[in-house]
Amino acid sequence: MAAIDTNLFVRLLTQDNPALVPKAEAYLLAHAPVWIPIPVVVETHHVLTKLYGWGKPAMLATLRAATNSRQFTFQDQAAVAAAVELWSKAKAGFVDCLNIELAKANGQEPMATFDRDAAKLPGAVRA
Repeated sequence: MAAIDTNLFVRLLTQDNPALVPKAEAYLLAHAPVWIPIPVVVETHHVLTKLYGWGKPAMLATLRAATNSRQFTFQDQAAVAAAVELWSKAKAGFVDCLNIELAKANGQEPMATFDRDAAKLPGAVRA
């Protein structure tokens, strides 16, 4: 299975670059499903929220669609999907939710944090 980086993943999700989108789509067509490493998930969230200005509803819809797509396989599919659902109900940020779900998936609980909102998540404690 071939992997893709943040640049390709963002092009596929945003369809924002007329020169690069066809190349990204051709790569996906040739190699689907493509593997998405956890750092790519984090970087993509950062790019789409900070640089593109996407809000939580748009991010939730996009992440749900991506985790349910047969075109993408995430490094830890279950943890990413669980993080998306946890984030949909939480005040904590997506990356905090992802960290908690990855810790749970690897039997590493509780996760200590100084973040008040993250500390309220199941599997977290305030340090």
